[in-house]
Amino acid sequence: MSRLFYDAFKRLSFARQRYLGKLRSYWTAEARKQTRHDNNNNINNQGLPGGSPVPNQSRTSWYNDSHSRYNVFRRPRVWFFGFGVGLAIVFGLKETVFVVNKSKCQEEDSADEGTKDKSRYANAIGVSYDLLQRIKDEVGAPGIVVGVSVDGKQVWTEGLGYADVENRVPCKPETVMRIASISKSLTMAAVAKLWEEGKLELDAPVQKYVPEFPEKEYEGEPVTITTKMLVSHLSGIRHYEKDPKKVKDEKEKVNRDLEGDKKTGTTGSEEKEVEDEEKDKQPGMRQSSTAKPEDMKCSNAKNPAKKKEFEQEEYYLKVKFENVIQALNLFKNDPLIFKPGSQFLYSTHAFTLLSAVVERASGQKFLDHMMKLFRELGMLNTVPDKNDPIIYNRSRFYAFNKRGRLVNCPYVDNSYKWAGGGFLSTVGDLLLFGNAMLYSYQALHFKDRAESTLLPGYLRPDTIKTMWTPVDKTEMSWDKDGKYGMGWAVVEKKQQCGQCRSLRHYVSHTGGAVGASSVLLVLPECSERAAVSTWGSPPRGVVVTIICNMQSAGLNSTALKIALEFEKAQTL
Repeated sequence: MSRLFYDAFKRLSFARQRYLGKLRSYWTAEARKQTRHDNNNNINNQGLPGGSPVPNQSRTSWYNDSHSRYNVFRRPRVWFFGFGVGLAIVFGLKETVFVVNKSKCQEEDSADEGTKDKSRYANAIGVSYDLLQRIKDEVGAPGIVVGVSVDGKQVWTEGLGYADVENRVPCKPETVMRIASISKSLTMAAVAKLWEEGKLELDAPVQKYVPEFPEKEYEGEPVTITTKMLVSHLSGIRHYEKDPKKVKDEKEKVNRDLEGDKKTGTTGSEEKEVEDEEKDKQPGMRQSSTAKPEDMKCSNAKNPAKKKEFEQEEYYLKVKFENVIQALNLFKNDPLIFKPGSQFLYSTHAFTLLSAVVERASGQKFLDHMMKLFRELGMLNTVPDKNDPIIYNRSRFYAFNKRGRLVNCPYVDNSYKWAGGGFLSTVGDLLLFGNAMLYSYQALHFKDRAESTLLPGYLRPDTIKTMWTPVDKTEMSWDKDGKYGMGWAVVEKKQQCGQCRSLRHYVSHTGGAVGASSVLLVLPECSERAAVSTWGSPPRGVVVTIICNMQSAGLNSTALKIALEFEKAQTL
């Protein structure tokens, strides 16, 4: 378009120059004739009264005529300039109108598609909003954010309440919060990628990569800890409680309660979900921001009978560790709680050791390697939970003090547990991650049915299948029907009797940190729906994530209910 305009303007300029040349010659000759004629008139009119060589009227007429002749030279310039500007405006407007109309059409198509999605999922959004509001009210969370995608497409993201109570900043889909132990699933993706590339052996002793971690013994016998044990919490490495006897006593009590549930056929309520999750994962729940950790003996204001699991000083560390190798000093010389491979013991410190393995296997600093992974997955809002950087849309974090009043959480430094609970993110980024894993899981299955060749997933299907397979001797604290796999908790599809309770296959991970709770749940397309789906491409299923700025909120059951509501709406 610009080339066409240039050629046209060049031709017009050439024609203008020729025209002006001829016009200048003509009017020069005419001006000379008029000058001679005027001189003759001046001689004839010298005797007029007033001593004026030319009458006033004639003088004015001569002046106007003379100047009007010479102004003719300027008129073509003005005319051609105006013509050129007009031509440019016409072509510019045409191009602008085309671009604007194209943009408007795209916006209208997107708006129509969004309207259709809202219409289809209107009932599911209404039910899910009520579920979200209920859990928000139950735990007293100042703010909560939810994100839902169906078949890889975001269909609902919304924030409730406040990200910053003091400044009345509302929660929104872009709000950045602590994702706590969902960080373990992110780290597992890095481990799996290194495993696929042949840079990491899951069954090799961790000392192969991290010689700084000492050889371990259990009851006087040497034992081996492997990377596979770390990702499934079977390493025997302690969590936040240092006393092995206390941990074993608590473990026995939990096992007795679990056996009782199996005998009675119950799986526990949502309150049980919160309590069990906190026993396994969080040594802190509702505390004062000004009190010392040893004084934080307040329990849930709505359930004061909860365990005193929230007094561990280690949970509120303010020490900054320069690297993951240095963070090993917290626990590397402590005795093992159980023999590696014998019992499940949820351990964030085990994932700190895992981060050291990733660092050595990849040849990069752990955080650098994770940021590379986030960029590849498009997770541009997922960053380490560092206190110094300015992170836009970062939420404040809250807890309740002993009097049940909302307070700011104390300052903590999470550099000791990047891999196990040290990242910040948004619901949008977590949906991207969940769909990337779901795509990888289903890519092989859909490739045989798709008309065109599908792009490969971030991980191979067999890798994801291994990660999402329950590991023997493990447990899933936030859903007693499941077990832990590799960096994810897994519930398998099962129905024991006809017209009785049926379990759906799904994977999830919850998180709990100082002033934060989270969940990421992936519900793959059910086999019945997959059997009739002869078109489309992965991912096929529902991904739900919820993050809030209040600790000790059991969110897994709410996320599962929301996922089932949206799956129901999808099949209508």
